[in-house]
Amino acid sequence: MRKVVLYIATSLDGFIASPDGSVEWLPTPPPGEDYGYADFLTTADATLLGRATYEQITTFGEWPYPTLTNYVFTRRPPYEAAHPSVQFVTDDPTRFVRELRQQPGGTIWLIGGSTLASPLLAEGLVDELMLFVVPRLIGAGIPLWRHQDHAQPLHLLRTQTWPDGMALLHYRLSEVPEMAKAVS
Repeated sequence: MRKVVLYIATSLDGFIASPDGSVEWLPTPPPGEDYGYADFLTTADATLLGRATYEQITTFGEWPYPTLTNYVFTRRPPYEAAHPSVQFVTDDPTRFVRELRQQPGGTIWLIGGSTLASPLLAEGLVDELMLFVVPRLIGAGIPLWRHQDHAQPLHLLRTQTWPDGMALLHYRLSEVPEMAKAVS
C-alpha cells in the first residue's frame, strides 16, 4: 500500500500561510540548501492539493511538478486549462485517497492545505508528517491544523536542524482506532 506524507512548512506559531494566503514569509534557503526537498521528491509520484493551494502554486510561474500526477480537490474545477499532469477531483477526498493508496506507485505527497489534510488525518489516511518548522512567528494566517475529533499518537522518526534555525520534525502516525473512526 502506498503511503501518504504531509510534507509542509509551518511557522513556529502554526500557520502555513499569511491571512491573504501568501507564503512570502517563507525564507529563501541558503545557497546549496534545499532541506532535503530533492531527496523527498524522488520518492513521490503523486501530489494531493486543495484548490487554494493549487492556485497559490500557479502564481509562482512554471508548474513545478510536471513529472508527478497532481490531484487537485475542488467543488468547481476551473475553466482554464491546467498543466497536463493536473487532474481536478470533485469526489470525496477520503474515498478517493483510500482508493489511490491501493494502486501501485510511490509516495503520495499531501502538499496541502489544512482543509484537505484535516479529513484525511481524521480517517487515518496520512501515514507520516514531515513538518518543517520555520523560525518565524507570523501572528495570524491559515492554520496548519483544523479541528480533529480525536487525539492521534505520533511516533518520532527523526529530527533535523539547520544553522539558519529551520527544523524538521518527522513523525509516523499511528492508525486511527476503529472506535474513533466510528465516532467521527
